[in-house]
Amino acid sequence: MERQKRVVAIHDISCVGRCSLTVALPIISAAGIETSVLPTAILSTHTGGFEGYTYRDLTEDIEPISKHWQSLDLQVDALYSGFLGSFEQIDLVADLFNTFKKENTLVMVDPVMADNGVLYSVYTMEMAKGMAKLSSQADLVVPNLTEAAFMLGEEYIGENYSREYIENTLRKLGEMGPKKVVLTGVSFDPELLGAACYDRETNTIEYAFNKRVEGYFHGTGDVFGSSLLSALLNNFPLQEATQIAVDYTLECINYTVKENKDRKYGPVFERAIPYLIKRLGLV
Repeated sequence: MERQKRVVAIHDISCVGRCSLTVALPIISAAGIETSVLPTAILSTHTGGFEGYTYRDLTEDIEPISKHWQSLDLQVDALYSGFLGSFEQIDLVADLFNTFKKENTLVMVDPVMADNGVLYSVYTMEMAKGMAKLSSQADLVVPNLTEAAFMLGEEYIGENYSREYIENTLRKLGEMGPKKVVLTGVSFDPELLGAACYDRETNTIEYAFNKRVEGYFHGTGDVFGSSLLSALLNNFPLQEATQIAVDYTLECINYTVKENKDRKYGPVFERAIPYLIKRLGLV
């Protein structure tokens, strides 16, 4: 049996509303991977669709946690960062990457900061620029189209884009440093939605699509990123891992629609975990 791998997931905890660590921890664990966590903030709910949420910044805890892990000589196979709770955390997470990354460690940055052309309420342009800097240290970066525009300092053009625009965006993101880029929320057909992936080392661009379900579903980006990383760490190549993540995310959305769940509480990913395990060949 292959040695069990360990991921450190660096995200916030939204106590209610499926996203961030409450998504990453169960999905990656279900994929047979030990999942250690480093919370960046604690919120009573996520920030999308809820009002009056509480927010506790955990910036001061990151360095002491890192130092304790160093004293344990902690070895990790992947570092996976998402929503960061403050501008100061960008440099702290960059230090974590430098400290714990070894030759075969995968560093994945999901620059969780914006959607539909606008930054999240707790983010600033300064943080957006810092996130671009952090992404330059990643092996793999997984932005949506809005986040890609902010990272590149470009105007968000909405859905009026061409295949050439997508491929140029992928290459420009790759030039920032990451060896691989997965751009989410890509569509060239009103019936289909998915992602584009770029491998800078082989200069190949590939796509992964599945059926589009109309409407906005909070938390699907974290479902996608966590299942993508799970597939990569189970030794699937980039395009296949991206297709698995697209398909699993759709399964979660289908359960959400079927059960008529309030969408601000996030996708019903739990019901679809058996599907993911099967797709990963773990049963």
